[in-house]
Parts: sequence; structure tokens; C-alpha cells
Amino acid sequence: MKLNNLLAAPGFQAWLEGEALDIQSIMYTPQGKPRLAIFSIAHLNDAERMFFVTLLLSQMVGWMRAQSGTTSLRALLYMDEIFGYFPPVANPPSKLPLMTLLKQARAFGLGVVLATQNPVDLDYKGLANTGTWFIGRLQTERDKARVLEGLEGASTSAGKKFDRGRMEQTLAGLGNRIFLMNNVHEDEPVVFETRWCLSYLRGPLTRTQIKALMDPVRREALNVKRETSGAKSSASNVSRLTPHASRPMLPPDVPQHFAPLRGTKPDGSELVYAPMLLGSSQIRFFDSKSGIDVTQDMTVLAPMIDGPVPIDWDKSTAADLAVADLEQTPSDGAQFLALPASAGKAKSYSDWNKDFGGWLFRTQKVELFRSPSTKEVSKPGESERDFRVRLQQSGREARDKGAESLRQKYAPKIATLQDRIRRAELAREKQQAESRSSQVQAAISVGASILGAFMGRKTISATNIGRATTAIRSAGRVMKESKDVGAAEENVAAIQQQLADLEAQFKSESEALAAATDPLNEKLETISIKPTKANIAVKLVALAWTPHWRDEKGTLTSAWS
Repeated sequence: MKLNNLLAAPGFQAWLEGEALDIQSIMYTPQGKPRLAIFSIAHLNDAERMFFVTLLLSQMVGWMRAQSGTTSLRALLYMDEIFGYFPPVANPPSKLPLMTLLKQARAFGLGVVLATQNPVDLDYKGLANTGTWFIGRLQTERDKARVLEGLEGASTSAGKKFDRGRMEQTLAGLGNRIFLMNNVHEDEPVVFETRWCLSYLRGPLTRTQIKALMDPVRREALNVKRETSGAKSSASNVSRLTPHASRPMLPPDVPQHFAPLRGTKPDGSELVYAPMLLGSSQIRFFDSKSGIDVTQDMTVLAPMIDGPVPIDWDKSTAADLAVADLEQTPSDGAQFLALPASAGKAKSYSDWNKDFGGWLFRTQKVELFRSPSTKEVSKPGESERDFRVRLQQSGREARDKGAESLRQKYAPKIATLQDRIRRAELAREKQQAESRSSQVQAAISVGASILGAFMGRKTISATNIGRATTAIRSAGRVMKESKDVGAAEENVAAIQQQLADLEAQFKSESEALAAATDPLNEKLETISIKPTKANIAVKLVALAWTPHWRDEKGTLTSAWS
């Protein structure tokens, strides 16, 4: 009763309008291009906000579980102001799907970003399942304590040491636009500063502004809907013939069945059965080159007319009807339209059976998309959008795998050069220190020899000559040390140039990976797979009485589909 009252309430009608909450359609255009979808709930009250957030998160969980596992990022769910939806104590409806996403989403390539001003408002289990933290300046001691506990728990679970005192000092020293990033995959947290930027955005949009933005989208969707509905034809293709109260008598070898009656009887209408020819088959589409092997069940209904060609399979329509659902008797009180004469002969059904098999052989095929660059082929029934999305994901996985291989290839070489640079810089510093020491010693020796020569009693003496010789040797050592310093500096510069060349090569190969063929801009090929006659199995060709509602004006509407 509560659910009925909710659905019947005038205020709930707005929830039944607009785009369907189909995550795949919301995240990608019909051409497979990724897009950004923003859900604004500022105009809702608290109960309606909780209702919609829970519904959206549940849909995200369902979409996530329909995807294959991957190590590359497939989509990103960002939620601002998480306060109230993921509390540490209470259990609102939004908490369970959000916890499920935090625990499992990364395995399916779905990233989750949550933002709050007060970490104390978040559940501690959710904090423990968060791999990357961006922490700004905290206002209260409770928030600092909660963050420290979460960081310590994350470090412990990752098997790393945690210096609580040092981390507390780091958090206390954060200023404006300065953040601490803690990644469980890195050795230690990193402090960084965001760049200053000037934004002309007005902030949260009003309902009037949202309507102005969405009006062109709604008009486009309405036009597509009108074109689709206009392209649909009547499934029954029956005429307004006068029905008969009695059921036509047919020979026992004429196969006949009755489509099940669905729905309720409209006011002022009567039940009428119209004759149609039902064809049911099973078709196997096989192509070893494309790796396609799929079997499809197909059931069609063709109108019956009086004339030289009573059955035209080209005018048949696909029927959402299983052979097992067909009934053997009609509903009570029903009337029947006239049956063509040829439909009362058993031989006609044998001929129509052959014609049905030939029609299937001529017309039925499976059209698939093929990527010229990757040689991948779409799956039967897979739309162009879903195929392009799958190509994008496989491309990202290949790119990430190639990037990881590049990192593993270049990491030892870069590490070796960095170690050589470190050792060369140490050698340069040592040579510079020795050169400075030699210069000081040479200056002292030269000064002592000159002073001794002027102040000694004998200008030319063995002592003065020895001092001069020592000064000359010291000057020679200074020149040698200077040359050694220059050689050390050239060695450092040469190794640094080798490192720069290696990093440039790594960057070039990484950019080549990123600049691979874009599945969005690639023109897809179309290939057709037709069945062989041996792969077509006609299961049933029989007379099918289809129920219709006939109103006072004589118009027939389907009562079985």
C-alpha cells in the first residue's frame, strides 16, 4: 500500500520522466564516445536525496558486476559532500552500495572518489578500503585523529611502517592549497601544492539554468522517439473484416495453435481471433575466420490473404512468442475472422514449410562490426556503441600493459645512470675538495718562500731554493687537480646527457603508445555472416490464431503482445 501510494502521488510523477537510469547509456553516447554525466540533487529534500543517491549507487553496482575484470580504469564515480550518506555509526540505505563499491569496484575498473570537509563523518571501514588520500588542512583535533588512525590502518594493512609523530607534524604544517597525498602503493606520503587558477564558474546551477541546458537534449531525444514510433508498423497487419461467432472447422491434419491472451479487456471491446501463419526456426551462424558460432531462435508471423500468393514471408514480422507458450484451445466467447481457403489444406503447410526455409536462407544474416586496426569483431547483437566501448577498454589495457613493459625495460637503465651520476658527483666533489686544499697549500708554500727570500739573511740559500721548489711542485699539483676537477665535471655532464637522452626515448615511446589508433575515430567495417541450408532447422509452420481486441469502430488492437 505504501508503494502504491508513492507511485500514485502527484509529486512522484517527475521521477517517471526524463532519461532512463541506464548507466551504460548515461556514460557513453550512441557512437560509443565517453561523456560526463552530472546529477544535481540540490533542489530535492533530504528524503528524496537519499532515495535518488541510493538508487543511483545501486544501479552503479549492477552495472559494475556486468563488466569484466580489468586492471585499467574504465569509469570514475565522483561524489561531492559525502556527509550523511556514509556515516560511521548509522546505516542509511546508501551505505551498503557505497561500501560495496569501495571494496569491489577497483577490480572492475571503476574508480570511486569521495569528498568531504570532515573525515570524522566517514565510516572507518570505508577509509580502510581507500587506496589514495588527498588531505588538506584539518580544522579539528577529531578530524586529525580520525585521519591518523586511517593512515595508520592503511599502512599496517600494506605491511609498511607508520611514523605517527612525523605524520602529525606534517598534517599540522599544511597551508592553503597544500595537500598530503598518501598512496598505499608508494613508499611514503608526498606533500604537494596545487596551482592557483581563476575560475569564472558561477557555482551550483539553478533549476532554470539546468532546464536551459537540458532543453536541446530533450528535444533531440523526443525527435528520435517520434522517428522510432513512426517507423513501427502494426504487428498483426489484420484487416477490419466482420468476425464470425463460430470457429472454422479444419481437417485434423492441419496444424493450428492459439497465441496466449495477455492483458485485460478494454471497456466496450470484444475478443476476436485473426488467422496468421506462424513460422518457428533455429538458425546457426558459423564463421571460423571471425570466431563466431552462435545459434538463434526465430519466430515470425505472416498475414494470410486470399489470392494467388496467400503467404508472403517478406511481410512477416518477428514475434515475441515461444512455441511452448502456444495454447490448444481459444478463450471462451471469442469470435473468429474468416480463414483463406488455402489455409484449410494440409498440403499448403508443407509447401509453406519449404518456402519458409528458403526465405530464411535468402534473407537471414548476422551483421558484425570489425575493427581494421585491431582485427577484433563484435559479438552478435552487440551495438556499435558497446563494441567501441569494448575496443576502448581493450586499448587502454594494452596501453597500460605496454607502459608497464616500458617502465620495466627502462627502469634498470635509468637506475644505473642515476647511480653513475651519483658516484660521478661524489668524485667531482672529492676532486673539488682536493683542488681547494692544493690551492691553499700552494699559496702557503709560495708565500713562505717569498717571505723567506726577503726576510732571510741570505737571499740565495739552500733553504730558500727548497721552498721555491716546493712551491713550484704545489703549483703543478694545483694545475693537475684543476684538470681532474674539469674531467669529473665533464663526466657528470656526459652521464646526465645520457640520462636525458634515455628519458627522452622513454617519453617518445610512451607517447607513441598513447597515440595509438582511437576506436572512436576509426571507421568500422561491416561483415555479414549468412547461414548454410544445413544450419537452418524449421521447427514449426502452423496456423496461429492471434487474439485482438475489437472496439466499437471495428479497429483491432493486439491482445497477445
